[in-house]
Formats: sequence, structure tokens, C-alpha cells
Amino acid sequence: MNISFKLKLLAISALVPLTLSAQTAKTSDRALPLDPAVRTGKLPNGFTYYIRHNEEPKNRVTFYLANKVGSILETEEQRGLAHFLEHMSFNGTKHYPKNKLVDYLQKSGVRFGADLNAYTNFDETVYQLPIPSDKPELVQGGLQIMRDWAQDATLDPLEMDKERGVVLEEKRLRKGAGERMREVYFPVILNQSRYAGRLPIGVDTVLNNFRPETLKSFYRDWYRPNLQALIVVGDINVDEIEKSIKAKFGDLKNPVKEKPRTVYTVPLKGANHFISVTDKENRATFAEIMIKHPEQKIRTAADYRNMIIRSLFNDMLSDRYEEVTRQADPPYISGGGSITNFLNSLDVYSARVTVKPGQLEKGLKAVWRETVRVKKFGFTETELERAKKNYLNILEFSLKEKDKTASARYVGEYLQYFLKGTAAPGITEEYRLTQKDMLTISVQDINAVSRAIVKSRDRDILITAPESEKVGLPNQSTVEDWLAQVEAEPLQPYKDETSKLPLLAREPVPGKTVKLETDEVIHTTTLTLSNGVKVVLKPTDFQNNQIILSGFAPGGSSLYSGADIQSAKYAATIASLGGLGNYTVGELRKCLADKQAGVGVTISENYQSMGGGSATKDAETMLKLVYANFTEPRMDKVMFDGFINRNKAALANRSNDPNVVFADTAIAVLNQGNIRRTSPSAATFDQIDPNRSLEIYRERFSDASNFTFVITGSFNIDELKPLLEKYLGGLPSTFKSESYKDLDIHPPAGVIEKTVYKGTELKSQANLIFTGTFDYSDGEQIQLDALKEVLQIRLTERLRENESGVYSPRVGQSVSKYPQARYNFSVSFGCNPQNVEKLIASALDEIAKIKTSGPLQVNVDKYKAEVQRTQETNLKSNNWWLDYLVASLQNHDDLHSLNNYDLELSKVTPESIKAIANKYLSGKNYIRLVLMPEQAAAGK
Repeated sequence: MNISFKLKLLAISALVPLTLSAQTAKTSDRALPLDPAVRTGKLPNGFTYYIRHNEEPKNRVTFYLANKVGSILETEEQRGLAHFLEHMSFNGTKHYPKNKLVDYLQKSGVRFGADLNAYTNFDETVYQLPIPSDKPELVQGGLQIMRDWAQDATLDPLEMDKERGVVLEEKRLRKGAGERMREVYFPVILNQSRYAGRLPIGVDTVLNNFRPETLKSFYRDWYRPNLQALIVVGDINVDEIEKSIKAKFGDLKNPVKEKPRTVYTVPLKGANHFISVTDKENRATFAEIMIKHPEQKIRTAADYRNMIIRSLFNDMLSDRYEEVTRQADPPYISGGGSITNFLNSLDVYSARVTVKPGQLEKGLKAVWRETVRVKKFGFTETELERAKKNYLNILEFSLKEKDKTASARYVGEYLQYFLKGTAAPGITEEYRLTQKDMLTISVQDINAVSRAIVKSRDRDILITAPESEKVGLPNQSTVEDWLAQVEAEPLQPYKDETSKLPLLAREPVPGKTVKLETDEVIHTTTLTLSNGVKVVLKPTDFQNNQIILSGFAPGGSSLYSGADIQSAKYAATIASLGGLGNYTVGELRKCLADKQAGVGVTISENYQSMGGGSATKDAETMLKLVYANFTEPRMDKVMFDGFINRNKAALANRSNDPNVVFADTAIAVLNQGNIRRTSPSAATFDQIDPNRSLEIYRERFSDASNFTFVITGSFNIDELKPLLEKYLGGLPSTFKSESYKDLDIHPPAGVIEKTVYKGTELKSQANLIFTGTFDYSDGEQIQLDALKEVLQIRLTERLRENESGVYSPRVGQSVSKYPQARYNFSVSFGCNPQNVEKLIASALDEIAKIKTSGPLQVNVDKYKAEVQRTQETNLKSNNWWLDYLVASLQNHDDLHSLNNYDLELSKVTPESIKAIANKYLSGKNYIRLVLMPEQAAAGK
């Protein structure tokens, strides 16, 4: 060993302890590793991939193609073409010309819009495709579609011209007060940056007139492998998928003369802005104070800790603002504050408020006051402790579900990892980090946040209001004076008031199980308790840590006279305002902070119901809440007065909005103006008597003997049974047999046509509704659903693809069995007013074709593929089983009818759909409702 080399070794040895120490100190600055369950790689051309095996749902895989390409990259001549290109990717690719792609996927059971979809925003364009994975050819087909989208869209000029109308109709749907005001204030709050002029929807002049080469140029420049990633999560073989990706995507080419992918930002120059905008169709006065900050990335352990601190801050601040509304005369309709990501380069602290008419000063001061109070005095130790417990509870819930987590959630995490570098270490590592960080996060850490983010620089004040409020709106100087006045007030620190009492004022006297029945076909167990309550139990392994519950009994508001109807309709809401048992509603929220359990109550027209859920360990808390909602509701007059005042104020300018006026008209027509089914108004809330509401509530829940509860999820029947006997078996019962009343409210017979003239934009809405009596059966429901789907396919093809007249036509259907068997079948779409009559005629023509010739067999096959694939995943869902069991029990249907589903589906043919169309779409009971702009009224 020579001397020089020996000296080098000694020198390095001397540095080792120091180096290790420095590394230890900087551990929190290292980027968090990606979840080890993900296979990731980058091809020589720069194309990135992420692959994960996941079996929720079974036999499904989700593909996402992510492009770091959005509207921010457009030139002036390309404004709107990033989004237009997204549309064109569905209108023809190398292996799927024209609309063959959608056709191919629909035959495989994939729904266009619901499953197959995409989005474009400022900085990214993302395509999503969930498909079945139990057939290798479908998986390979999915990969080929992703490959085609990456660089092989055909971009046929003829298809471009057809798609112009579709994109313009999508743009038309967004027109209204919100868009008009946004066009004014967006450049201001975005500091006149490039973002202000690159809204993804684009501009009419470009969309109407761009040349095909302009779109192709954008595609060539930006759809390139070094800006793209494929994310694959699902029930697949990771090795095989990786091999296929390398084979299919390895030949993608980057441009020879590559344009730099500039990362744009909104510059922060310390300037403050003020802007006030009004519109005659705006419904409420809204104010927002936005304080901008550079975006805080989440990449390292230190970033993750900061993210937790901000989350805790938002949680506690939200509770503070919610508490302000619990006053007899709240200072605002709604208000809040939080730290959120604003754009690619910005975070923002936002204090926002929707105020009562003429009370902007009062409302804005109130919302700013809580921000100032937090900045001056911070949060309390008890608030932080509660927020920590809640945060950990939610994370623990996710940890227990890690092997039952849906693929879509994983895809979302890896998408942000690729697009923004947001850490995705996996739930196990996140839980470990959180547990460690919670030990060191102090109230001082939280309070330092507000001191840092609430500043007087880079602050924008935005006010939007109805035109009628314009005269009374303040200028910038006045608003800044208001804020200064609040900051000078002698504020007092927040007092965190909690209760040490138990939830229940009285413990229940347990009942007993008097009958136990098992159903080996659908794997349910039904308990009949000594007080008459029936409990249908379906334990599952679909989730590891989820229990959901629904309880119902017939009766509802139908049993009350017109004089009591508003008190009855809002009885459950009024009761919920007061809290339960020993707790006010505020104390109850705090009490449940460390629990994953909740219960809600509803009194509908025909039923009084309860719905709830919990983590497995909190099942007893959920059942306690059920018991308390039955037996220990509270009246809080202050909360009631606040509720009434806020709602009346929110309704003051409701009729400004054309869409609201149109919806109200539809409700009035369909229900023949019956007072039981009117839209809410100030007069509605004047008719509510709080004492009568509470009396009605107690009447509805005084007798549990008529109640049936359905519980599904991860529980053991033997362990849950004693709790059921205690809390459900202990409910009061009078064994009074009761049912709902048939009110005989239904749409009018005959042909009704009504046009509403409202709004200034050149946009219309058409609703075509067929109604009548229904021959209720499982088979008849499937046939009507098939009619809906094949008509949806045809209207999309004709109204959207062929005529370019609409963005998204909607076909809907619903049926009821009790109190009368009836159906409602509807077609709706938005469009250019000048095309209303033509498009209605086209829609009716498609209906006539089905009635005359039946649908195409291919469309029937698409329907069957779709519902069969959907049913496969439904049968592994707790929520689906809960809904199925509740609906079947309410309708007194055979619970085993599910086993006849495939048989009834096999009976769906073009001829059967033709027959059902003639039966239910005869046009004898037909309602046509059209919304037209006000200017059209002059020419009628």
C-alpha cells in the first residue's frame, strides 16, 4: 500500500462519523421512496410506467395514460386544442378507426363516460380505462388503446369538423353567471399570468376556425414519451404487463427538434388585488380573501409532517367556523377557511363567506374575525388532541383496508406521483410516519402555520354578487377598513367546551332474540327481537373494517295533513340540530372525534329511516347513536332559529338562476303543483313549527316494532348479537301496526308542453318525460332498463356523433311499486336554442325506430355485457347488498329474485325491447319541458 493511498483512507475514515451524522440529520429531507408494491420503470425513450397487482375489484384492471400536457402549452392559435385533442382521441386511432374504439369497449362491458373517460386541465391530460382482466385479449386490447392514445390518434379532418360542434356544446353548458364573472376576475387573481388566458375549454374563435394542421402540430409537439406515463393497477400479472409495455411503448418517438416543456407559474410580486363582479343571474353575495403562497410539495418526510400539520390546522379551523353557524342569527349563510392547493405553483389560504342579502360587512367581518382569532391566540391543546385522534382514526381505517383498497385509489396516488412528484410511500409507511410525527407535533407547530400564512401581501379580495346588490357593494378601501377594524378588536381566546358526560342519558333495557332464521341462499341471518324489531344481517369479507346499517318503517310525512307538512318534512333535520342524549350537537361532534361511526335520520314521504356506518371496532357507538336518535332527541331553539335564518337568506335570490327556475317548473308540472312536493321557498320555512316538528319526530320514532334494520359488512354475528339486543332490542315499542298513506300524487295524464323563458345566454335545455302505471316485476324492470341503455347508445350516436348538436344526452328511468306501481322515463339534453326543435325531433325519431323495428342486436349485446360486468362487481359491495336488501324488503319482493337475474336478462331481445317501448313510450302520457333564453320569447 503506498503512502498517498493510505492517507486517503485515513482521511475518509475520519470523515465517516461526521458524514453519517449529517445524513441522519437530513433523513427528513430525503425523498420518500415509492410504495414497494409498485413496479416502476422508464424506457429508453423516457416513457414511464407504474404497475401494481390489486384484486379490488376482482377480475378488473384500471389503465391511466398520463400526459404532462395541458392547455398551458397552447399558443394563441391553439387555445382549447389540448382539450379538443382529448376528444379526438376517442374519434379514431390507428387500430380503432373512427368510433370503433367506443364500440369495441362497449361490447366488452365498458361504459362510455362512466368508465371510459378523460380530462384535460392546465398542466395535464389524463385518459382512464377500467376494463375486465379475466380475458387476456381484453387486457392486451386495453394496452393497445393506451398505445394508440399515446401517439397514434388518426386526427381525421372530417372527424374534427364533427367534433367542433360537440366541444362547443360542452362549452355552452358552462355558460352562465359563474363563467361570465370568472372571465372578469380570473385574470386578476392569477396575476395576469399565462394561466388566465389558457382555460382548458378554449375560445370560440379557435374552436370554430382552427386548421387540422394546427391540432396535429400540438399533438406532434407534446404527445411524446418523455412526458407520458402508463399506470396499470388491477388483477393482472405484473411481469406480463411489464413485458407488454416494453414491447408496445418502446418504439414511441420523441420529436427530433423537441420543444422545451416550460413549467409555468403564477408570479408572486407582493401585490394585493381587489375585484367586485355582479351578474343578474347570480344567486348570492360571496366574498373571499385569498392569500397566495408558493406551493408546498410533499416529497420528503419533512414535507409529509408539514402536510399533517396543515391538515390538522384545516380540521380544527373548520370546526371553529362550523360553530359560528350555531347561533340564532348567524352572521353568514356559510363560511370557512382553509389552506389548499390553488394551481400548479401556488397554495392559498382562503377565508370565504356567503352572506345574507345586504349583510356583506357583517358576514365578512365574522369570517375574518375567526382567522384573526386563530392568528392571535392559536388553537388549544384539547382541540389538537381531538384532531390528532380523528386523523389517526381515519388513517388506521385505511390501513386495515389496505388489501381491500380499490384500484382507482392507487391509480390516483401514482398519477400525482408522476405529474407532481407527490410522495406515494404506501399506507403502511404513511401510518408509520404519522404515528411518529403525532408524537412531536405540538400546538406551537400548528399555531406557527397561521402566523406564516395570514399575511398582508399577495392578498386578493374577491366579491361576487347579484346585480341587484351592486349599488351597496363596498370598494377596496372600505373592505380593507373592515378587515383592519376586526384586527383591532379586543378579541378573546377561543374556549373549547366539552362534556364529560356519557352519550346516553339513560341506558337501554336490553331485549332478547325471540326468533332466528337463516337463509343459506343469500347468506343472511334474520333476528326478530322481543320488541318486534327485525334485523337482517349479512356479514361479508368485502371490506376488512366496514359496517353499514339501514333501518326503516312505513309511515313518513304522508300521515300528516297539509297544515303540518313542512314541519313533518323537516322534522328529522330540526331534531338533528339539537344534538342527542347528554350532548349538544357541538359536544356530540367532539365526542365522536376519535370514533369512526355516524348515524343520520330521514323522514321521507313514505318512511322514517336511519342510515349509518362504522369501523368494526366502533359498532357499539353506531348502535348507541341509533338508540339515542330514537329515544333522546333534543330541541335547541337557538340552532333552529339559525337554521331558518340561513335557509331563508339563501333562497332570497334563488329565482335569478335560469336552471333553478326550470327545475322548479319541472317539479311543479310533474307533481301537479301539490304543496307536499314544492320547491323550497322563504314561505316554506315560515311554516315550520319547531315544537310540532319535534312532536312529529317523536311520533315517528316512538314505536320500533314496525322497524326493519339491515346490516352488512365485516362483523361476527355472535359478537354483534348482544349489542343488537341491547340497543335495538331496547327501543320502545307499542306494536301499533302502521303504514304510509297513498297520497295519489303523480304526473298528469295526457300531453303537456311547457316552455320556460329565462336566462341571457344562448343555451337551452330539453326534458322529454314519459310516465304512467307500471306492470311491476323483476323482468319488466330489466326490460325497461335495457330500453334506457339502447336508447342512450343511439342518442349518443345520433345527437352527439352524427349531428354534433349536444355534448351529453341523458336517458333515465325509475320505477316504484308502492303506493302505486308507476314509471318515469326521460330524455334530456342541453343545446343551442336554434337546434331545440330539430334535436327533439331526432330524439323522438329514435324512439319511433325502436318502437317500429326494435334496437340493433349489437346494442342489445352491449347492454348485456355492461350489466353483467357491473353485476360482477356489485355482488362484492356492502353498499350494493344493503340497497338490494332494503329495496326488496320495502317492496315485499322475493329476496331470492337475484338468482333469476341471468334468466331475466336472457329474455332481453330486440323484440322484447320493441314491445316495452310501445308499451311505455306510447306518448299518451308525455311531458315536454324546454328552457329557452329570454330573447327567444320575443319571437315566439
